[in-house]
Amino acid sequence: MANLSNRKIAILSENGFEEVELTSPKKALEEAGATVHVVSPQQDKIKAWNKTDWSIEVPVDKNLSEANANDYDGLLLPGGVINPDKLRLNEEAISFVKAFFEAGKPVAAICHGPQLLINAGVIDGRKLTSYPSIKQDLINAGANWVDQEVVVDNGFVTSRSPEDLPAFNQKIVEEFAEGVHADQHA
Repeated sequence: MANLSNRKIAILSENGFEEVELTSPKKALEEAGATVHVVSPQQDKIKAWNKTDWSIEVPVDKNLSEANANDYDGLLLPGGVINPDKLRLNEEAISFVKAFFEAGKPVAAICHGPQLLINAGVIDGRKLTSYPSIKQDLINAGANWVDQEVVVDNGFVTSRSPEDLPAFNQKIVEEFAEGVHADQHA
């Protein structure tokens, strides 16, 4: 497995993220040696959604207003229905995401996470996957949507659902270890 001891990764999230889509990749990144910060517009903590109900609270390491994409080597966007829907209306969140794409840094998104990328305007012409219910939205935004457990397009990693987490986690560790992809610029 790749060593991420020299990597600092941001997980951008809001209340209503799908619990396992944040906790499982976060654990995989930390086990590979990465420093991982949960970044959110919320102060102190965010509340997870677990299948059909609210669940655990996760500490927020850095408020979005104080976060700078230049301080991170990669970005992870967990899914859930509520989380990306809130973030895609947040101009600070959109700017934060755009900065990673503009710098060619690796970005990973799972399930409904790519919804935020529509508003950020960074998926036109990109190959990706997502939860099936947002497939048409992503296609309408110019994405080349495919039905695969994990898709990589120049350091941009996407998966469909929690069932894909083993493949997603393995691939994000690899891509975050590779670092900047010069031809990823949006």
